Amino acid sequence: MDGMQLTAQQDFAAQPSHVAAMLTDRAFLEKVCVASEAEKHSVTVNGAHTTVSRTLPAPSSITKFTGSTITIVEDLAWSEAAADGSRTAAFTLTVPGLPVEMLGTARLTAAGKGTRVDYSGDLKVNIPFVGKKLEQSAAPAVLDGIGLQQRVGNDWLAEKS
Repeated sequence: MDGMQLTAQQDFAAQPSHVAAMLTDRAFLEKVCVASEAEKHSVTVNGAHTTVSRTLPAPSSITKFTGSTITIVEDLAWSEAAADGSRTAAFTLTVPGLPVEMLGTARLTAAGKGTRVDYSGDLKVNIPFVGKKLEQSAAPAVLDGIGLQQRVGNDWLAEKS
């Protein structure tokens, strides 16, 4: 396997169409950025295609490679809804200026409390000798970001219902 395989899951108490609308809503994505305590951020939404860039304090384990901050760019392109409301997205996560990339898929389906979103991707840090260690250091931050989006999403959906 090339890189580190990561999986995560979100479970929202809303129907798939509401969750899909939330995940492609500029105001929601801005709220996630603010909750992540990003020093700066930008959000672009073009239909079902979203791009979010956040500059965050770098974990101490990687500051010798990144400096005091790290910018992460997340790009998701959602498909049209299937007859059952399910959707899939191709996503990439990159760190401009560093050989870091995560490629994967997200699948939104009716399940759990109402809608489940399953993420699966391959995180690759292409730096000789330390790449694997940096992948292991970065993995918790990636998973924490998905967890943060779950918490902000729960509040967002509760406010909208």
